[in-house]
Amino acid sequence: MRAVTWQGPKHMSVEEVPDPTIKDPTDAIIRVTSTGLCGSDLHLYEPLSPFMTAGDVVGHEPMGIVEEVGSEVGDLKPGDRVVVPFNVSCGSCWMCERGFQSQCETTQNHEHHTGASLLGYSKLYGQVPGGQAEYLRVPFAGYGPIKVPEGPPDDRFVYLSDVLPTSWQAVEYAGVGPGDTLLVLGAGPIGDMSTRIALHRGVRVIVADRVPERLTRVSSRGAEVINIDEAGKELGDRVRELTGGRGTDAVIDAVGMEAHGSPVVEMTHKMVGRLPDAIAQPFMKKAGIDRLAALMSAFDAVRRGGTVSLSGVYGGAMDPINMMQLFDKQVTLRMGQANVRRWSDDILDLLTQDEDVLGVESFATHHLSLDDAPSAYADFRAKKDGMVKVLFNP
Repeated sequence: MRAVTWQGPKHMSVEEVPDPTIKDPTDAIIRVTSTGLCGSDLHLYEPLSPFMTAGDVVGHEPMGIVEEVGSEVGDLKPGDRVVVPFNVSCGSCWMCERGFQSQCETTQNHEHHTGASLLGYSKLYGQVPGGQAEYLRVPFAGYGPIKVPEGPPDDRFVYLSDVLPTSWQAVEYAGVGPGDTLLVLGAGPIGDMSTRIALHRGVRVIVADRVPERLTRVSSRGAEVINIDEAGKELGDRVRELTGGRGTDAVIDAVGMEAHGSPVVEMTHKMVGRLPDAIAQPFMKKAGIDRLAALMSAFDAVRRGGTVSLSGVYGGAMDPINMMQLFDKQVTLRMGQANVRRWSDDILDLLTQDEDVLGVESFATHHLSLDDAPSAYADFRAKKDGMVKVLFNP
């Protein structure tokens, strides 16, 4: 089969790889019909390269048709249309039973002291072959895959794999409701979808970004916007001007460990990428640093007693945090990988309504073939051509 593979820092390649097969009785094989390119995939593109192996199949946002099932997959059967969560979770351990599927104790990666395994996401998270491919082996297929109805296009459901539950959890963790004010940092896929969910719940949403096309997208949905490059003053001051001097009730940081704009962090990532893995891996786990501009802005802009919800991924073990500011402002901080199955039923109820209330069917800016993946990764990283969300159709 054809699949998108990691071959080195900033080097993605579409290669012929062996077809997946049933390995465990709880496995299923799906034929992938749509699969997304995620901002988290850019972390593999360079910062997390010490944990990658040439030939790793990437991607963690797939959906498709079940082709084959193991003997212990419950009522899943060939021909079913499913979305596959990016969490690889068993559904029966202590963590899964409490709604923390991203911490599944069955698939935790104790060697690296990380949580549940993830599709297509490096040695840190199990090195499970990913879904930017023609076919995918799905572990724990009796629990993970989300059955979706026939009829609507893939775009209606594919974001159940990651974008929707990640954004849903971000809003849930923000703790906002009708009449509250939310600042969303970053108008990429997660920031954009978080904005749509919050607006649907009657929240006043302010979105800050520096890409005009992205701000136009969220503004068209009803959000107020701040172009960071045109604000003329600190973001926190601008936000307080819009909120009577108080700040927003909550902030969602949908940016994470993006290094762009920080020469020190970007140079560190490049330097580590040139080191042998035996040296680079412990360095990244013990001394890695992130660009923290978005996070510090969140702490500044949130009101006293407010909440900061992190959906953007951070990976630095040595990041300095202003604990005095957090304590003095009595800020609540919530974060973590999305627990897909915790939220999927509620989201599916919304998606199966006749009206496309979140605009998911027009959410993708680009539909491409797998062959376009190498250039798509580069363009997405550079934010070229109005690219916000890419779906590959194998």
